[in-house]
Amino acid sequence: MLKFTAEHEWLKFEGDIATVGITSHAAEQLGDLVFVELPEVGATFAKDGDAATVESVKAASDVYCPLDGEVVEINQAIVDDPSLVNSDPQGAGWFFKLKLSNPADAETLLDEAAYKELIA
Repeated sequence: MLKFTAEHEWLKFEGDIATVGITSHAAEQLGDLVFVELPEVGATFAKDGDAATVESVKAASDVYCPLDGEVVEINQAIVDDPSLVNSDPQGAGWFFKLKLSNPADAETLLDEAAYKELIA
């Protein structure tokens, strides 16, 4: 099951680890990505902290940390080939894995229906 933020990040949960990426809608709005900068493994973030940066032919944008936690893994593949985010934003184009400080905070995020309503 996926959860979403109003800032267009998605999260997939496995216990207290959340895989984080940007939504298909965000990838479409940005256009073709040419650069991705990810946080370092071990970095800790508060909810809504600037965790990553993406640049497209149109604009640069921050990717926010959706919940408090520590980065435990990054997806080097999207640094090497940013187009993966455009071709598979909610799959192979994931950004980082976050060990959640408080997994119960996930309940504050949007479900898919609420996110679809937000972008409609």
